[in-house]
Amino acid sequence: MNTWLHEPVAVCDMDHQRAAYQHQAVLTKPLGALGELETVAVRLAAMQGRFKPQVDNVQITVFAADHGIAAAGVSAYPQEVTAQMVMNFASGGAAISVLARHLGARFEVVDLGTLATVPEHDNVISRVIAKGTEDFSTAAAMNADQLSRALKVGFERIEQSLSAPPDLFIAGEMGIGNTSSASALVATLLQRPARELVGPGTGLDAARVEQKAQRIQQALDLHQVAADQPLKALQCLGGFEIAAMTGAYIRAAQRGIPVLIDGFISTAAAMIAIAMKPEVKNWFIYGHCSDEPAHQLLLDHLQVTPLLKLGMRLGEGSGAALAVDLLRAACRLHAEMATFAEAGVADKDSTG
Repeated sequence: MNTWLHEPVAVCDMDHQRAAYQHQAVLTKPLGALGELETVAVRLAAMQGRFKPQVDNVQITVFAADHGIAAAGVSAYPQEVTAQMVMNFASGGAAISVLARHLGARFEVVDLGTLATVPEHDNVISRVIAKGTEDFSTAAAMNADQLSRALKVGFERIEQSLSAPPDLFIAGEMGIGNTSSASALVATLLQRPARELVGPGTGLDAARVEQKAQRIQQALDLHQVAADQPLKALQCLGGFEIAAMTGAYIRAAQRGIPVLIDGFISTAAAMIAIAMKPEVKNWFIYGHCSDEPAHQLLLDHLQVTPLLKLGMRLGEGSGAALAVDLLRAACRLHAEMATFAEAGVADKDSTG
């Protein structure tokens, strides 16, 4: 039993938020002139409970698992790519590996179960549940025990990080077929038909996108999950890696660790986490809007503004990782810009 799911979410520090906002008002610029950089600095001050927030210590955890529905042809890539990419992450050759090095971030890869066996590697954390989920268009993706174990993996990775608590946590994902799972989850939460939420994923043409939508709609009709049943949705339609991300997001919020959300699949996991515990939304910052068509719809539904929009659709945590430098810049501006008084500059209220 995941009793930890019932623990309260940490509360952001409103005193530090007010102080940070007041500080922004006296820096040598018109208030609001730095746009979202000001907003995010103030939010980070509240999350971290300090007047001058920082994002020097970043943890990036990539969760990987396969999906049974991939056998139905919903991806442009074969399933063995998941295990191959896990090894690419571990050996440092993937995009997120490069970005993690660039950021000086702690980086780890967690294998929750792939169709092809992942060889033992010092840089891969093995938490295998099964060789991927079931095909959720014909059966529940996982049983209750598997769901509980996958959520617990996310909890565990946050707990492990507390020996040197990160300033910021990013979850990445890898799993052939996981845009199908994310689309099905979002369709359930929003009670929308699959066709409105299904995109090309790894690069499907229009005919195969339509086939993918039909297969996902078949799953929605089969399971008949209500919008207020996020755990059931995750069990019937999710993936091990998406469940682990959900668990990590919830535990990070409980532990007071800011989370930078990546793309479409990461946002689907965030929506599940919010549906389970609405207060966790106060700990989420959205790194980018991906090129997957439904991602903008999700962001609009959540009423949030992402930091970047670069036409990316890679996943892995890559879009969020790219946004870290923006967060670092926001923190430096907040901490190092002179005030009007310090610089001897007249502000708009000066009557000089």
